[in-house]
Amino acid sequence: MKTLKSINIVLLMLCVTLNFAQQTPAPKQTKDFAIVGATAHIGNGDVIENSIIVVSNGKITTIGPEASTPLTRQAMDIIDAKGKHVYPGFIVSNGTLGLVEVDAVKASSDLSEMGTFNPNVRSIIAYNAESKVVESMRPNGVLLGQVVPRGGRITGTSSIVQYDAWNWEDASIKTDDGIHINWPSSFSRGRWWLGEDPGLKPNKNYDKQVKELTDYFNEAKAYNNGNKATKHLPYDAMSGLFNDNQHLYINADDAKSITDAVNFSKAQGISKVTIVGGYQANEVADVLKQNNVSVMLRRVHSLPELEDHDYDYSYKQAKKLVDTGVLVSLETSGDMERMNSRNLPFYAGTTVAHGLTKEQALQLITLNAAKIMGIDNLYGSLEVGKSATLFISEGDALDMRTNKLTHAFIDGRNVSLETHQTKLWKRYSKKYKNQEVKQK
Repeated sequence: MKTLKSINIVLLMLCVTLNFAQQTPAPKQTKDFAIVGATAHIGNGDVIENSIIVVSNGKITTIGPEASTPLTRQAMDIIDAKGKHVYPGFIVSNGTLGLVEVDAVKASSDLSEMGTFNPNVRSIIAYNAESKVVESMRPNGVLLGQVVPRGGRITGTSSIVQYDAWNWEDASIKTDDGIHINWPSSFSRGRWWLGEDPGLKPNKNYDKQVKELTDYFNEAKAYNNGNKATKHLPYDAMSGLFNDNQHLYINADDAKSITDAVNFSKAQGISKVTIVGGYQANEVADVLKQNNVSVMLRRVHSLPELEDHDYDYSYKQAKKLVDTGVLVSLETSGDMERMNSRNLPFYAGTTVAHGLTKEQALQLITLNAAKIMGIDNLYGSLEVGKSATLFISEGDALDMRTNKLTHAFIDGRNVSLETHQTKLWKRYSKKYKNQEVKQK
């Protein structure tokens, strides 16, 4: 009896696991295939009408116009994509996908650590490759992302992953790509709930907070230039910043903070620098351009923060920065950021309505993001020798009305577009169709 009860419990657990687990990751590509007839959006600004893309061993081996590209059809599978569009896989910048499953369930959150300076905290080891939120990105063409820890002045180290894997080791594309810091804000708002004036006022502790950060970096640099006789994990984790092996991502929004952060990076001798958020980045775009500092621009669908800013201030920022020559990608942090990451292509679409061309907007979430993260040698555009991480859409992928995927590939693997959301959609669409039939 006891044995039977144990078996029933195991079966119940298996049923629950099968019902709620992510789709099984796709197997490695074993046969060459070609995508024929689609409009190929390369990701670098170019477009090829009626294209042919040949994929072998997970890499793009041929790409060009159908009329001038020879193809041995017998040796491969052919995907007829006439009238459709092919895009590089979209890339989430500054994301937290896989670190939190349910916001209201504390046990499912591994977003941040206690303490102020945590450069040795590695987001990758907390990444949940079987997250149901992660799999819901793929039907919109979001196939890659940066996993970033939050909290503290130095939040920790990010990594780049692909969104179809068994575990974090399989998911990882680039491990420990950079360190993230939250730059002190030069202004703060009064706490209206305590009767304070809700307007902006100078941060009295700004200089002190900047000095603390500067002192920490100086100590880390001194440690890494020394004999390291006594191991110091946080300082040791920062060594890549001083030898150009890692990127420094600085969360800063107001113009003064951004300018000070750029000057801080120069003083520290750090060459790979990106401003994250950058609400007023367009106001100091010349400083960013002169110092070769890129921007992961805050969520496009955001309200203006200052009373004298236009209602469409956030919509127009990308255009202003691109026109200045700043390298820009789009990030999605903020309220409900994990589920909103699937709207990444539509944030890019909004920038088209406010000045950018469609191909420029596409670059914000493909090649530009790959360049900033240092993975553009393999990802971010459809080019010979690069990873076949791409998707086929029935229409414009930057328009939520027409971005309907038929296929998606990560490193040439044909990944599933099924999620718990598509299952529910199919289930209830059948229910209501049956009700309509009965009513007739």
